Amino acid sequence: MAITKQNLSLLFTLFFFHLHCSTTSALAPEPAPAPEPTPTPPGPSDVTKILGKARQYTIFIRLLKSTKVSDRLLGELNDTVDGKSIFAPTDKAFSSLKSGALHSLNDEQRVELVLYHVVPIYVPLSQFLTVSNPMRTEAGDSGDGKFPLNVSTVGKTVTLITGLTKTNVAGTIYTDGQLAVYRVDQVLQPLQIFGSNSSAPAPAPAPGKSLKAAENSKALSIDMHNCVLFAVSVITFALSV
Repeated sequence: MAITKQNLSLLFTLFFFHLHCSTTSALAPEPAPAPEPTPTPPGPSDVTKILGKARQYTIFIRLLKSTKVSDRLLGELNDTVDGKSIFAPTDKAFSSLKSGALHSLNDEQRVELVLYHVVPIYVPLSQFLTVSNPMRTEAGDSGDGKFPLNVSTVGKTVTLITGLTKTNVAGTIYTDGQLAVYRVDQVLQPLQIFGSNSSAPAPAPAPGKSLKAAENSKALSIDMHNCVLFAVSVITFALSV
């Protein structure tokens, strides 16, 4: 087949068009990669889940949930930078309480008991030495004598003193820089809840005994009156003789 000038011109045109397209495609910028999704920050630690994994804290978990303190802690840990420290009594610690001690508490006292085990700041185990006594808990102001909690540190041993309870921090269950959960082998008993009430009034005497005492007193008064009258009569008779 003879190549004419017209065919040759067409071939050159197609060649340069292909070369232009290839060069343009090679020089075209690559599309920017899609931005990676921003990781969602982790939520606050759930105390009940932490204690559930650690086991032997069934009763304390039940108290945290029934008093709604567990929900309160989640909200506060989400909103504060101060953190929390929690003293978690074991099931064995609760079993050592007097029989019926928990059942005798009203709803308000149960909340106060749980909050007495919560310190409103994050305290690493190594920093209990710097804590001022009495240490404040979320049960209330420790300065009014109602919920005092004192800390004594000797070496690595941290001792908690309530006035009714004296126990050591037995170990660290969990810590993440914001929340610290420590094991205690006794329930921290505040004086406000478990202290004896020495000012209670003496029991009233039985009605039967009170009535009998009144009757005896009345009879004695009549006898004395009769004796006086008899003595006056004797003296009057003697003077008239």
